[in-house]
Amino acid sequence: MVLIKEFRILLPINVPEYQVGQLYSVAEASKDNTGGGEGIEVLKNEPYEKDGEKGQYTHKIYHLQSKVPTFVKMLAPEGSLVFHEKAWNAYPYCRTIVTNEYMKDDFFIKIETWHKPDFGQQENVHGLDAETWKDVEVVNIDIADRSVVSDDDYKPEEDPAIYKSVKTGRGPLNKDWQKELANNPSCPHMCAYKLVTVKFRWWGLQSRVEKFIQKQEKRLFTNFHRQLFCWLDRWVDLTMDDIRRMEDETQRELEELRQKGTVRGMSAKDE
Repeated sequence: MVLIKEFRILLPINVPEYQVGQLYSVAEASKDNTGGGEGIEVLKNEPYEKDGEKGQYTHKIYHLQSKVPTFVKMLAPEGSLVFHEKAWNAYPYCRTIVTNEYMKDDFFIKIETWHKPDFGQQENVHGLDAETWKDVEVVNIDIADRSVVSDDDYKPEEDPAIYKSVKTGRGPLNKDWQKELANNPSCPHMCAYKLVTVKFRWWGLQSRVEKFIQKQEKRLFTNFHRQLFCWLDRWVDLTMDDIRRMEDETQRELEELRQKGTVRGMSAKDE
């Protein structure tokens, strides 16, 4: 069995803008979660083309011992809590698969994302069969809803309900911003439909860990997109060439950070 959820994130950003904003924010967030021997190691970041699909392929290794819940660390042998992330970014479609060499076929996280120029109202955009789709829980994420952000994660400078973009005039987002956006379809908008499939086959822990992972994915999606919007003025004028240069620089910086210092953005919360 696997646990599948679809997260929908509506944004006051258009689909071409988001491509740049996402890549910029991923690079910045990676630096905030690396240091002290932990963090993200980039092995590959290169163009790919396969079966008519083409885009950018990345292979990263996550050394994240402190991010794993205690009940898993107690059972897993030392060195086994290393995760491989392979991503195929054929924007506006992206696919990411996370695996673990110790657990092999007993564990994976698959995240499939369609970025659509709509208001998050499409059903089954990933084309699942009817039997599978009926068991998928749809979760709508409001990036301006302070109540879904923990006190540990909250930063006023990354609050869409406070932030106003100088360059675009967008924001702050009030409690009715989604309705107001839907009533003004000429304004920049899009929805990220993220289908998350989690498999964790470990006797006695399967359901607990799968639910924990889905909870963490929701937290990550929420915090990431709040940052992305509040960093709008940093990336809105960048080109894809700027992004590729930035990624090269970030890859070198991540390795330096991982080898020394403390981890800036990590806060291990046991569940």
